[in-house]
Amino acid sequence: RARKTRQHTMNTARPVDTVDFHKMHGCGNHFVLIDNRELEVPIQAMAHWARKVCAPGFGVGADGLIFLQSAPSGAGVDYLWHFYNADGSRAEMCGNASRCAARLAMELGLAGTTQILGTDAGPVEAEVLQGDQVRIRLTPPTGLELGLSLDVAGQTLTTHFVNTGVPHAVTVWDDVSQVDVATLGRAMRFHPHFAPAGSNANFIQIADKEHILLRTYERGVEAETHACGTGAAASAVVAHTLGLTNATVDVITSGQEILRITLENGSVFLQGAAVKVYAGILSLSALGLSQTPWDVNA
Repeated sequence: RARKTRQHTMNTARPVDTVDFHKMHGCGNHFVLIDNRELEVPIQAMAHWARKVCAPGFGVGADGLIFLQSAPSGAGVDYLWHFYNADGSRAEMCGNASRCAARLAMELGLAGTTQILGTDAGPVEAEVLQGDQVRIRLTPPTGLELGLSLDVAGQTLTTHFVNTGVPHAVTVWDDVSQVDVATLGRAMRFHPHFAPAGSNANFIQIADKEHILLRTYERGVEAETHACGTGAAASAVVAHTLGLTNATVDVITSGQEILRITLENGSVFLQGAAVKVYAGILSLSALGLSQTPWDVNA
């Protein structure tokens, strides 16, 4: 406690050179999380921090950076987050990240085992279960479009779309192991149909009524990731609407983890692992972040 108080005092006087952080992953989708209650990194600096901290080789390396902080009185949520992708873009929502945030929030005393997280997409209900499992109720899916015929990297693909907190395009394949995710994913992500915001791109294979194989190209990370929670949810919504799967389905990610999606009365529930890998101390000067009061460079 004394150390955190000292950091808060230094914030108003001179640069802080060390900051505590937590490294977590949700089914292989990995994040750095920072308790921002006393640290008070301003929103204007967060995108720059994300690019620095998430950079592989030079920073911690992660798919995104999360700042947790208390919610204002009357907000109707237990706590808030500020979530940034590795490229510094702010994301409305991330299923895997929200599960990690829920587990850490419980550990930090921000919330109990049953909680509500405030995101840019709206309030997200979470329940921290036994073991490493966390279950969340995503914001209701919107904007469902089925059977779009799109020209993607020289191919005409039957594409489906739904927003499960963030936008997701979904295409169905016989064998996802043969898909060129880097090429098709990037082309889909920037396709004019999804402009200006762009879309995540999901490539799915229906194993049976209860199992989907999924590979995702994530907007903001600009690469294939080991898992995507909202992408798994979008894939389940599309597959079930097309009559390909049951209302509860296990989505097997490219990292060979399992995300369980349950569709119930218009709600989408996402359950999977949220694992704290380690805690550490950031050296801000080593990352080029040590400025007064905080580094807000673009």
